Amino acid sequence: MGLLDKLKSAIGLGGHPEYDRVIADLEAEHRANGGNYAGLKVASMKAWTEAVSTWPDKKRVDLLDYLARATHQWQSGRRSITFGSDDYMRNEFRIALVQQVLRVSLVVDDSDVARLLDTFATHGRWGNVNLLSWPIGMLFTHIERQHKAKPVSDGLRATLIATRITVNGSTNYSSEKERLKLIDRINSILAGPAGEGEVHPVLIKGDDPFVPEVNSAVQAMSPELRDKWYPILGHAMKASGSKPSEKYLAASRTLIDGPGADAFKQQVMTWFDFVIKLKEKTTEHVHRYNGREQTYTTTEFLHTQSMDLLKGLVWMCSHFHDARTITAVAALAERSFRKIPGQGPAAAGLGNACLFTLFRSKGFDGIGQLSRLKLRIKQSSTVALIDKYLAEAAADKGITVYEIEDQACDDHGLKDGSRVWDFDGYTATLTVTGPGDSELEWRKPDGTPQKSVPVAVKEGHAAKLKKLKDTVKQVDLGTTAQRDRIDRMFRSTRTMAMPYFREHFIEHGLLGFLAKRIIWNFHEGERITPSILVDGTWTTISGEAFTPADAMTVSLWHPATASVGDVRAWREFMMAREIRQPLKQAYREVYLLTDAEMNTRTYSNRMAAHLLKQHQFNSLAKARGWKYALQGAFDNGQDGSWASISLPDHGIGAQFWLNEVNADGATNDTGIWSYMATDQVRFGRIGHEDPMDLVDVPVVAFSEVMRDVDLFVGVASVGNDPEWRDGGGALPGYRDYWQSYSFGDLGEVAKTRKEILTTLMPRLKIAKISSIQDKFLVVKGKIRTYKIHLGSTNILMEPNDQYLCIVPDRSKPTTQNLFLAFEGDNGLSVIISKAFLLAEDDKITDSTITSQINRR
Repeated sequence: MGLLDKLKSAIGLGGHPEYDRVIADLEAEHRANGGNYAGLKVASMKAWTEAVSTWPDKKRVDLLDYLARATHQWQSGRRSITFGSDDYMRNEFRIALVQQVLRVSLVVDDSDVARLLDTFATHGRWGNVNLLSWPIGMLFTHIERQHKAKPVSDGLRATLIATRITVNGSTNYSSEKERLKLIDRINSILAGPAGEGEVHPVLIKGDDPFVPEVNSAVQAMSPELRDKWYPILGHAMKASGSKPSEKYLAASRTLIDGPGADAFKQQVMTWFDFVIKLKEKTTEHVHRYNGREQTYTTTEFLHTQSMDLLKGLVWMCSHFHDARTITAVAALAERSFRKIPGQGPAAAGLGNACLFTLFRSKGFDGIGQLSRLKLRIKQSSTVALIDKYLAEAAADKGITVYEIEDQACDDHGLKDGSRVWDFDGYTATLTVTGPGDSELEWRKPDGTPQKSVPVAVKEGHAAKLKKLKDTVKQVDLGTTAQRDRIDRMFRSTRTMAMPYFREHFIEHGLLGFLAKRIIWNFHEGERITPSILVDGTWTTISGEAFTPADAMTVSLWHPATASVGDVRAWREFMMAREIRQPLKQAYREVYLLTDAEMNTRTYSNRMAAHLLKQHQFNSLAKARGWKYALQGAFDNGQDGSWASISLPDHGIGAQFWLNEVNADGATNDTGIWSYMATDQVRFGRIGHEDPMDLVDVPVVAFSEVMRDVDLFVGVASVGNDPEWRDGGGALPGYRDYWQSYSFGDLGEVAKTRKEILTTLMPRLKIAKISSIQDKFLVVKGKIRTYKIHLGSTNILMEPNDQYLCIVPDRSKPTTQNLFLAFEGDNGLSVIISKAFLLAEDDKITDSTITSQINRR
């Protein structure tokens, strides 16, 4: 018996000798050529080129029918299948031949279509009895091509409708999107070449709360309106990929014309608002195996169909450029990127769709929202995508990213940080009071104050009132975002022409509130004059008036470039005039090279040997623009764990090295290390691997990087956690760390607090019973005397230095009526709050505190 006969015998189907011979010929040729069955290329084999490809269409349809039945028969008749075996790979030839026949031109009449659809539906692969187990899309391509210019016959219509009913009622599909796509293709063929035909209901499935929200809204519409929305929903659910094609967007524009742009936006904004407020659903599961029981939870936000629908609707919104749409899309983006613990962003794909729509918007509103979101979102890949969009938008307008972010900052109608609305005599005055804070004052027609929104305004101007409230929210978001953006500018080398600076910063209704409270350098040749606006006049450190010329350039003043005397003078200037800066500038911590760092030459150990809570560090690092990936036991203790940041204006980057703390119970349920031990800080030139000598790092760049690292340690250190003192025993090597950090030497942040408190304390009502002594604010209460550490904010009680635990959230900040020279140091507020609390320790009623105070 020859090889061909053996192969035919092995096939053993006996159904069609000629078709079996084709399969045997393909396998024999493949073997003869030393094939290994990987990547079967039927199109180049003689059995195809000299035989099947020359057959008439009817015969190739017969072959398809036979191959599908033969494959199903072979797979169904085996209890087990060895992948890679001869009989397995022989079956792969059958499948490859099906794909090749459908890949080339094939004319199918109505009976062919009915026959093949029936065979493919009832003879699935690997037990998947559904059309999509076969390359059904190729068959529909032939059907679509043949009916591009002619309507379908009654017979074909009946076949397609029956197929649609089968597909629509089945859940046996691995891809819901593919199922919906198939239904859509059937509907398109049935509609005919003119696109006319019945409109088919489109409802989404799933058990998340958004599903009934959409379906009920559509069902409540009039029949005429529903018929206009069904195609929109169907088109939206076909959204795929990272961004839409121009064809997709053009088709959506036509569909939106059905209900009309205003009606479309109104409905979509309602759905977006619903999702923005939607909370995740957490479900507890119990898994039992071998007599053991394990409990775990899963958290869900939106199911696949809901996210696909929303993604498509968001893309459709790229046709609109009004403030309401852009604001809603930005809020949906922020909600989508909100992290679900242990899982990541709630809906990253939906969030990316929002970013695309913001990028595509005309004008600067969308870019402004991207700039704000860049400071809010912590996923590195998302920040990189926003940076890409900002760079593309800036290049398109021929300006820098700095400039496009300046110009995209909305002033929201503010003038000098204020805006007035009139409601038929009633007035509402919005006044910015700080980053993220504003006040809204109502007055009656006679000018007297009104405590709340007047009834006449609520009843007669509901729409206008809603816009006012939206504006207040956007102003608060805007001042916070712009404060953070200016703070990032301390890392840059940016300079601006004076006319540009005046227009986009000082005279800007929103940015002006911030810029007028900041010290700026005015450059004229080699001469630099630092000044700040005081009562509308630029004023120097000596208190003299200064008039900048239009020929000058402007940059941020940084204390690292000033003398110690000038820094002290600026701080006294702020305190004397009670100028509260929106960020730390005059009181900004400065980090200069130490002798130890000059000796180590290429790295700094200044922030080494601290113990940080990894998740808290990760959040803080990303909020400050650093890149970091949580480290887990699955990383096998690999070297090279670090957080990094790039400072492109300086042409350098920095790394903060960390090591996992490996101990019993030192990981969470997902295998992530709970604690990291800090190590070196290194710098390097962008594009080069070798570390830089620290003496070559620009002074401002070094200071800003070390300030960030000090912030990470100051916030994420376990030494700041009063409750870790008792729980830290799980890490024997670090039992002494908490004590040494909590009451050890002061870092730069704590030194700044000490300087401020030294100036501030004489003004406080507790001045007579409090004093600054070395590392502590000492407060003499009625019962005991307390020492509050200026770094960790932890407390010791005299006379025996007994530790007093006050969890921070028990100390409500009471500094709102105190003048502080800058915004943002929560630790300083906590120290002052604790001082006021302990000054009247005889009035404390919290038993968790009194039990400690009275214990001797």
